[in-house]
Amino acid sequence: MQIFIRPQAFAAISFDLDDNLYDNRPIIVAAEKALQQFLHQNYPKATAWQFDDWRALKSRMLRQSPQLRHDTSKARLQMLELGLIELGYDRDTAQAAAKAGLAHFSLHRSNFKVSDEVLELLAQLKQKYRLVGITNGNVDYQRIGLGDLLEFVLHPGLGYPQKPAADMFKVAANKLELPLNKILHVGDSAKSDVDGARAADCQAAWLNPGFGVTQKSLPQQQLPHIEISSILQLKQLL
Repeated sequence: MQIFIRPQAFAAISFDLDDNLYDNRPIIVAAEKALQQFLHQNYPKATAWQFDDWRALKSRMLRQSPQLRHDTSKARLQMLELGLIELGYDRDTAQAAAKAGLAHFSLHRSNFKVSDEVLELLAQLKQKYRLVGITNGNVDYQRIGLGDLLEFVLHPGLGYPQKPAADMFKVAANKLELPLNKILHVGDSAKSDVDGARAADCQAAWLNPGFGVTQKSLPQQQLPHIEISSILQLKQLL
């Protein structure tokens, strides 16, 4: 653990989830494959498209509607609907297929459990601090084993802009009935987590490199209060 700015006393810890408490990359890859298999089996015209075609559509869609970056589920739903229409399905069929596809993806996207050692760490921290989640992703935290450890999880799909915007940090502080500077936010992204937390007047702990990553990153605009190379180093807060 490296200290850049001496932390002040805090009462709550907020956690980013993806790539912070677990390696999210293989999970997303598996969910994407499951979604493609679902589409190919149930909507044969979709066999004309592979991953690159869907990624190209998503990039084009986000350029035209950048606000969709703040809601990953809504963005995927619209991507599926638009893609299936381009592939030759009528709008009603495409809408129904998009909803079914999103449900299938979401099922596989949260089809894992956080490791026992991380769950044990959170259980220990919970004895001393209040724990919540602030994530830009859309994982079902209840299904992955965090339901009894985190009081709540905020994500852009609830209508808030994604980090580094300060909105979710402020909502968390209101829900916890704590000043923002009494929250330590832990995340792997220098921009979303460190810059976002610091701009919101929270304290910041930077996991660098992120979970399952070996290459360290450089700070963006602001330094974190502390930097850790393993989420398990948070045991030192006990």
